[in-house]
Amino acid sequence: MPLHMMLKKKHLSAGRVPLILFLCQLISALDVPLDSKLLDDLVQPPTITQQSPKDYIIDPRENIVIQCEAKGKPPPSFSWTRNGTHFDIDKDPLVTMKPGSGTLVINIMSEGKAETYEGVYQCTARNERGAAISNNIVVRPSRSPLWTKERLEPIVLRNGQSLVLPCRPPIGLPPAIIFWMDNSFQRLPQSERVSQGLNGDLYFSNVLPEDTREDYICYARFNHTQTIQQKQPISLKVISVDELNDTIAANLSDTELYGAKSSKERPPTFLTPEGNESHKEELRGNVLSLECIAEGLPTPIIYWIKEDGTLPVNRTFYRNFRKTLQIIRVSEADSGNYQCIAKNTLGAVHHTISVTVKAAPYWIVAPQNLVLSPGENGTLICRANGNPKPRISWLTNGVPIEIALDDPSRKIDGDTIIFSNVQESSSAVYQCNASNKYGYLLANAFVNVLAEPPRILTSANTLYQVISNRPALLDCAFFGSPMPTIEWFKGTKGGALHEDIYVLHDNGTLEIPVAQKDSTGTYTCVAWNKLGMAKNEVHLEIKDPTRIIKQPEYAVVQRGSKVSFECKVKHDHTLIPTIMWLKDNGELPNDERFSTDKDHLVVSDVKDDDGGTYTCTANTTLDSASASAVLRVVAPPPTPAPIYDVPNPPFDLELTNQLDKSVQLTWTPGDDNNSPITKFIIEYEDAMHEAGLWRHQAEVSGTQTTAQLKLSPYVNYSFRVMAENSIGRSMPSEASEQYLTKAAEPDQNPTAVEGLGTEPDNLVITWKPLNGFQSNGPGLQYKVSWRQKDGDDEWTSVVVANVSKYIVSGTPTFVPYLIKVQALNDVGFAPEPAAVMGHSGEDLPMVAPGNVRVNVVNSTLAEVHWDPVPPKSVRGHLQGYRIYYWKAQSSSKRNRRHIEKKILTFQGSKTHGMLPGLQPYSHYALNVRVVNGKGEGPASTDRGFHTPEGVPSAPSSLKIVNPTLDSLTLEWDPPSHPNGILTEYILKYQPINSTHELGPLVDLKIPANKTRWTLKNLNFSTRYKFYLYAQTSVGSGSQITEEAITTVDEGKKAGILPPDVGAGKAMASRQVDIATQGWFIGLMCAVALLILILLIVCFIRRNKGGKYPVKEKEDAHADPEIQPMKEDDGTFGEYSDAEDHKPLKKGSRTPSDRTVKKEDSDDSLVDYGEGVNGQFNEDGSFIGQYSGKKEKEPAEGNESSEAPSPVNAMNSFV
Repeated sequence: MPLHMMLKKKHLSAGRVPLILFLCQLISALDVPLDSKLLDDLVQPPTITQQSPKDYIIDPRENIVIQCEAKGKPPPSFSWTRNGTHFDIDKDPLVTMKPGSGTLVINIMSEGKAETYEGVYQCTARNERGAAISNNIVVRPSRSPLWTKERLEPIVLRNGQSLVLPCRPPIGLPPAIIFWMDNSFQRLPQSERVSQGLNGDLYFSNVLPEDTREDYICYARFNHTQTIQQKQPISLKVISVDELNDTIAANLSDTELYGAKSSKERPPTFLTPEGNESHKEELRGNVLSLECIAEGLPTPIIYWIKEDGTLPVNRTFYRNFRKTLQIIRVSEADSGNYQCIAKNTLGAVHHTISVTVKAAPYWIVAPQNLVLSPGENGTLICRANGNPKPRISWLTNGVPIEIALDDPSRKIDGDTIIFSNVQESSSAVYQCNASNKYGYLLANAFVNVLAEPPRILTSANTLYQVISNRPALLDCAFFGSPMPTIEWFKGTKGGALHEDIYVLHDNGTLEIPVAQKDSTGTYTCVAWNKLGMAKNEVHLEIKDPTRIIKQPEYAVVQRGSKVSFECKVKHDHTLIPTIMWLKDNGELPNDERFSTDKDHLVVSDVKDDDGGTYTCTANTTLDSASASAVLRVVAPPPTPAPIYDVPNPPFDLELTNQLDKSVQLTWTPGDDNNSPITKFIIEYEDAMHEAGLWRHQAEVSGTQTTAQLKLSPYVNYSFRVMAENSIGRSMPSEASEQYLTKAAEPDQNPTAVEGLGTEPDNLVITWKPLNGFQSNGPGLQYKVSWRQKDGDDEWTSVVVANVSKYIVSGTPTFVPYLIKVQALNDVGFAPEPAAVMGHSGEDLPMVAPGNVRVNVVNSTLAEVHWDPVPPKSVRGHLQGYRIYYWKAQSSSKRNRRHIEKKILTFQGSKTHGMLPGLQPYSHYALNVRVVNGKGEGPASTDRGFHTPEGVPSAPSSLKIVNPTLDSLTLEWDPPSHPNGILTEYILKYQPINSTHELGPLVDLKIPANKTRWTLKNLNFSTRYKFYLYAQTSVGSGSQITEEAITTVDEGKKAGILPPDVGAGKAMASRQVDIATQGWFIGLMCAVALLILILLIVCFIRRNKGGKYPVKEKEDAHADPEIQPMKEDDGTFGEYSDAEDHKPLKKGSRTPSDRTVKKEDSDDSLVDYGEGVNGQFNEDGSFIGQYSGKKEKEPAEGNESSEAPSPVNAMNSFV
């Protein structure tokens, strides 16, 4: 029968208890206590008391200690197996066993490697009564591998896109803890939009411009070896379309720059897990973690539900902004389908996770130790459950029971071993193993066959004192095998005590449920079995209860008067009570106004704060009694209105309990000036480091007059106290006495430690020094340590004074260093600081980019490729590549104006880029240079290239000379920018008849070498409009226009007429012959008068915003070749460049030499970035501005002058 604690109550007259050994009050499967005084002569099989965990991960930097402790009588011996075979520790000089123990110590600190001792270990503890075995202890050294080398390209995304930054940490033992930080070791902020997944990846539901940074670093912390590994930094740039140059964006698709995904608002989709369904398996008792992370814009919110059920209360937690659902202590009932829902304003998406909970074996009934006497029966039961159902197997003394020596007293029935008629030879240790695919349980339980007469372990003549009418418990701890029968007797006469009054517990205790005065006396406990008998006497005394016979009474008193509470106590004469008074369940105020004697509490000069509940408590060693009364304080008769003010300052400051790092400050409050003090403010002065500067130390409530203050080392403290009430804060108290604390080593190190080289051969280490208060002692210095990060060099250290910088000279160029700065003073060192990484100084790059190639895309755009330089030759942080390019000379050799070199910088490791804004039909040269933090490297060999022809600009000028009756001669200057070889000129002209309409258009092609052309057979006295274009093999350029009128006869010449002033359309005018007759003079006067009237009417209508009649007629005959002027230009209408569709400038006139010069319209991106470096992506997308200078030609307005006429004269007058 199992040995256990018998707590079930049993009346004295019940049948005899089973014959089992009862040892003390509790014996468990692995802990059978041996009383060293009473049980020295008892034998006991071994019991494993301590062992290493099943999965034992060791630190390879320390000695291996595999624990195995056991007890037994006689003391057990120990042996070990390794990987299933005997482990002979005597043959390995590095392995020793602790004396009196089975614990192995493997000394790998001096020599040897931890990997050599990997394996499965099992300990056996053996004595003459059997053998107990430990669990299989799997010993493995911890591992913290480095990240594999990889090259991480910078990531460029459009604002609003989703992103996953992979971590993929190295596989270590145990697995690493993952977190993301920047290169300043500051954790990256996380939110509903940005969070870390269970796999360590960093998920962005959508990116924002503030996510742009170059130091997204994934860290893996291996706690077992206290090491941290880091991944290469990831660079992320988030840009918006607004940042792009419109010209460059027109040449590139969104996909080429950003990827195909749109940055517009979109409904959620899951980044993890994938698909609509997934499966998760977890073991019983573990933490179930389910994760759903979604992307979308706006940021989605995650919700969780369990299909056909509810989430368990008090075991469900949401982590990572509700993206992770955790259920602790998971059980089979938690299996089922869980659904995560991601929602935003545009929609929702669902994912179902099917959860299956499996179980490693767990105990239902674990086998318990059996202590039997010869001839008795008993059972060992081993019942376990799991999913799948575990297999039960038995061993005896560490050997499978199937091949162990046969024992006729035992019978195996599945999970139970039945013992019958056991003998001393039946003693053994049995092991039960319950295992399935997820794990195993191993329990040792011994069968110890003993024959021992009863022994009583309770001390003889123990005195029990009990208050009357309360239960009395009399102990009788016993031992014996077979299990003794217990009987109780009172006095020297009479029989055994019966159940009608008494209760006998299985552990031998006698209970008297309601003790009375007549229960007083001597009680005898008798224990007997077939081998003998033992007895013990104890004594019981019954005491009168403590009672309060005169209780304090409710009282109402005026402020300033006296009140008294009475409390009379009656108690047993053998007990001495202690009277204590409480106010509101706390101690009485430490105030001399409160006084107590044997039966009374007196409060003098009662104040408002004295109101409350007063309790009288009488305590004895066996019981207590209490009674309470309420005191209410009322105002005295009316007095003059009080004056309310801030409190008077506290006084009488005193320092007590002066310790190294704390002190107790007490004070006396000043008058509160009729407004209760709400709090006290304590300030301190450090006379050694900051004399005259008071700093905040602590605050306490207004009811306290004592404060325990924490102090820092090596500070000369003075304290002062201020009181505060609802009116305000008092003046400070007088300063306390000074208290100088002892010096101690610093408890913190400098911050902001950095390592940056200023020269190619140095490393400048800087830090933020500690202030005097933080120094903790005299002689503050810093221990500066450094070593190369990638080498095996030892740390180099130097101790410097209290400065903030140290320069290491003679370093190799641009090498990563690990740096530590540790504070120390005359007492000692601060804690070991964490190492930070820095770099020695940069130098100019050594190598120029090679294999420079140019691909001319069109006449204004070229693409440049080059090979990257070797990383070691950069000798610094690679910032990008810089292209210098310039125009060597025009291919037509007609324009050799020197243009300064322009610069484009391409950030990062780009190996190609676009050159926009080039001049067509020109010869360019370029070179490429690599750039680091120090500057530029050498230039590559100059590379020349040609741009193809383009369309020319308009002819520079156009004028009409030598007009005759039927001919006009045109003269012009070639285009200022031919952009190629001119092939011909195209001249178009058309007449304007008397109805103000344009006639048929005539086309002429003129050889390119001509700059003068005469048109013959024209109509006399007719206005013509001319359009002139230059042309290359690519096509026609912009036009220039002019108008002129043929003469009436050979004796009179025509003027070149500008467009009439009007509302916008062209209007032809006709001239007539001038006669000398009188009738003609009269007619001209009438015409002049009519014109004057007409001009006055037009002027009035113009001021009113109306349209001229000629404007309305011209609107009815609109012509695509004619561009109207704005109505407010102040002219009747001038013809302009029809292709440019640009009106002439306000108030412009054709110059007197009848020459029209076109404004300089040759524009490029260079004109908008003068003096500023430009930057492009590798595909030519614009990310910066151009540099270089270009001289602008002065713009000339298309001024015009008119031949003298009455109309023009009147127009000038208006």
